[in-house]
Amino acid sequence: MTDMLKDKKCLPCEGGVDPINEKDAKQLLTNLHPDWRLSNDKEIIRTFKLKNHYEVMSLVNMIAWISNTEDHHPSIRYEYSTVEVTYKTNAIDGLSENDFICASKIDYCFKN
Repeated sequence: MTDMLKDKKCLPCEGGVDPINEKDAKQLLTNLHPDWRLSNDKEIIRTFKLKNHYEVMSLVNMIAWISNTEDHHPSIRYEYSTVEVTYKTNAIDGLSENDFICASKIDYCFKN
């Protein structure tokens, strides 16, 4: 399940499956940038600290492109030099592999 997450494609999730359990979520996290963290066993969050608002908007647009391409959308909060991205699969009220796939794609595109 963890091999090359960035190369996988999100699958539609309309519910009816169990969320990823905490043990598996922690294992999947090891494939992501260390700034990703597990929150309440139901979501993963990463906060980006950037130089200015221009960089913030560039990152937000990049995340929007990934979200649109994968049809899997995070919650995004941003301020002048900070972006917080939260992934959770709402249809199952928890984490799915889709969340980790998208997080991995963000990590791949945003190398710093």
